[in-house]
Amino acid sequence: MSADDPALDDKATDFADQLTELVRGVLGPDAPAFSVHNSGTRVRVAPLATDHRSMRIPVHINGERCLSLHVQHFLCWDRANRYLAVDKTHVHLYFEGESDPLLRYEYERSWREPPGAHLHIHAHRDEMAYLLRLAERKGRPRDKLKRRRLPRLSEMHLTVGGHRLRPALEDVLLLLEREFAIDVQPGWDKVIEAHLRDWRILQLKAAVRDAHESAAETLRELGYTVTSPADIEPQAAGSRLYWP
Repeated sequence: MSADDPALDDKATDFADQLTELVRGVLGPDAPAFSVHNSGTRVRVAPLATDHRSMRIPVHINGERCLSLHVQHFLCWDRANRYLAVDKTHVHLYFEGESDPLLRYEYERSWREPPGAHLHIHAHRDEMAYLLRLAERKGRPRDKLKRRRLPRLSEMHLTVGGHRLRPALEDVLLLLEREFAIDVQPGWDKVIEAHLRDWRILQLKAAVRDAHESAAETLRELGYTVTSPADIEPQAAGSRLYWP
């Protein structure tokens, strides 16, 4: 199936509605709604202006807009053309008025090296720059030095759980409330709890499809009767569950 499949647009619209419900339930009814833009080659879900440019989500502290979030997802079908999959995700946190982000949570479905699910931190530590400077093996730090440019901490890809156990937007919102005491709506925690439960179950199901034999074995250990279909493909050793 391709991006021009109407069923993909329908799934993407449902996903956009869920994200709108999440951010408005946490940050308030004025948070911009997520919408879908199908360019013909890929489907993007984000808060979009009329010209399809992404809009940032304002985040307030004590009534003052101090932060903003840039959030967008690019969607596709999974390998079996059966389930909705995320091809790419950007969740970037900005201090108000600054063009350089503080944090960047990102996901690239096709990546194994660097890791597909990763975090960038935009900061500087002399000790980290020194460690990167010492890197002699083949890799990104050495490539930077060849161009006479020191590697930056923000260019490091910090692993965050792999393709199946990666953080979601809910985790970022929890971080902001816990660490920065952002303004939230009454009952915000119940909203995040419900959405996070749905996300974790969704990812658990994807992991089970990756490791169905292990899942069946665990269920049998719990007392379930599980019969494997005769025509099912063996559990693949190279599935995304095992990717960094």
